[in-house]
Amino acid sequence: MNLVLASQSPRRRELLNNAGFPHTVRPAHIDETRLPGESAIAYVRRLAESKARAVSAAPGEVILAADTTVAVDQQILEKPTGPEDARRMLSLLSGRAHQVFTAVCLRSGATVAVAHEETVVHFRPLAAAEIDAYVASGEPMDKAGAYGIQGLASKFVHRVEGCFFNVVGLPVALVCTMLSDADAG
Repeated sequence: MNLVLASQSPRRRELLNNAGFPHTVRPAHIDETRLPGESAIAYVRRLAESKARAVSAAPGEVILAADTTVAVDQQILEKPTGPEDARRMLSLLSGRAHQVFTAVCLRSGATVAVAHEETVVHFRPLAAAEIDAYVASGEPMDKAGAYGIQGLASKFVHRVEGCFFNVVGLPVALVCTMLSDADAG
């Protein structure tokens, strides 16, 4: 099987490499605009499938696409639009629990499988100075919810319920199960 990652995410590439999955990268370019009233789960599932379908595949290639978002109080927190938006998001997450959803789509020929993972992350209360310093680092700018759990924001996390790698951007165990199911099918 030739695995193709339909993503530019260095974190997803690293997770696949660490799990021992050789792959090539072929980023998908799609409209990621959320539909009115779309839930977080429906949103990430739609985007993951759209990404998988947007990438051309040669015979024998399996396309792997994923999308991650953060939700708190039914509000979806995508990638911040700028430093002020990142501050707003981090202030919203401070001292609270939130959900991280990642959908994964595998496409092999005409066969498409989509699944998702949910993880609950609890942040400790954050001081305004901590938020400002983190935003100034630039780290939150390309991440859903304005933080990377594996980086400087690790010090914000009080507790994680569920798959840690889901929060990084790719639920590796789910991917393994889906690839195994695809091989068996």
